[in-house]
Amino acid sequence: MSEVNESKMIGSPNANSADTDGRYKKGEEEASAAATEAATDAPSEAGTKEEGAAGIPAAGADDDDASAPVATPAEPEPDENIGLNKALESYRKLIEKKDGDTPLTEEERESLERKLDEMRDRDVVEKVADHEPVEILCENQKVTVGPPTLTRFEKARIMGARALQLSQGAPPFIPIPKTARTSLDISMEELEQRVIPITIRRVLPNGDHQNIPISYFEK
Repeated sequence: MSEVNESKMIGSPNANSADTDGRYKKGEEEASAAATEAATDAPSEAGTKEEGAAGIPAAGADDDDASAPVATPAEPEPDENIGLNKALESYRKLIEKKDGDTPLTEEERESLERKLDEMRDRDVVEKVADHEPVEILCENQKVTVGPPTLTRFEKARIMGARALQLSQGAPPFIPIPKTARTSLDISMEELEQRVIPITIRRVLPNGDHQNIPISYFEK
């Protein structure tokens, strides 16, 4: 009796095996049904992705097109020299206004056009190749590079350098004028009398240069 009551209270595996198997089978059937539905919907989505991917050409598919000759773009035409045209036009206006209100004669106009054509057709030398720079000598104290007088830039450079020397204690080359107040005034007077021992070097575009003492320049 004690064994029977214990089996009823606790429940033996044999007593509940039928119910347990039924629940397991039912759960398996529901899971398989859900899997079947998911499998039926999957191909349509996969097919859509495959169709979308199929629209993209694969690498190497256009090998035949790559071997086809590629048309080279035509070379651009050379641009006009805008700076030269403006310079020639300014020169034309300068010559036409030179005589005031008097218009140019036919011969003068033809001569002007010939000059403009020569300027337009002139070759521009940007660099002289294989040229050794040489010094141009001042024969008979003649200035052959640049104007025969000092430019304003050369004067400013000379007076600035000489004024610095005087301010640092260099002796003057002339008697100090009574009107001089600064070292710059003394340097200006020295430059006017051409007594400063400074040489000006003028350089040409091809590298040739001329060393010109100040005494060679006209006052």
